[in-house]
Amino acid sequence: MDLTQGTFQEKKSRSRKMMLWFAMISMFMMFAGLTSAYIVSQERKDWLQDLVLPTAFFYSTLVIVLSSVTFHLAKKAAQEEKHSNAGKFLLVTLVLAIVFVILQFVGFNEIIASKYYFTGKQSTVTTSFIYIITVTHLAHVAAGIIVLSVVIYNHFKQKYEQGQTLGLELGAMFWHFLDILWVFLFLFLNFLR
Repeated sequence: MDLTQGTFQEKKSRSRKMMLWFAMISMFMMFAGLTSAYIVSQERKDWLQDLVLPTAFFYSTLVIVLSSVTFHLAKKAAQEEKHSNAGKFLLVTLVLAIVFVILQFVGFNEIIASKYYFTGKQSTVTTSFIYIITVTHLAHVAAGIIVLSVVIYNHFKQKYEQGQTLGLELGAMFWHFLDILWVFLFLFLNFLR
């Protein structure tokens, strides 16, 4: 396919999707570096073998997967011009995103309550890695919530019409990426100890 062919809108759409792909690949590479360092650090004598991830992380995983489903349903409803349904699904997605963040902090509190600390004299390299990986993902989720808020604003301003849903599509792509990334990180941290 020749990327120089098509209307201005088609070229604009392709270029924005390509930029998002580059950004997501860059983010994935950053997490690949962090997880690689995590694997290499497991050889240290002070590595914690008995640390169990908090149950709140499991629930947050379920919540973010569900938020991906609701975002998909919102996108589908918008493309079918069912604007009321799309708005409801987008708002549910935002609520689930906020619940995800809250559950992450509940998980941090569970780790601290188990007498494992992220920084300071009582911290370990294991807990520091968990903290760095999850907080870095949370920073990306914060960006995702901003994107989601912009999508919701544009939806209620009726900027998404038949064939004009690029912002919604890009927002959904980014949110699904964050979802898949967290599932990967959760499984990685849970099973690679």
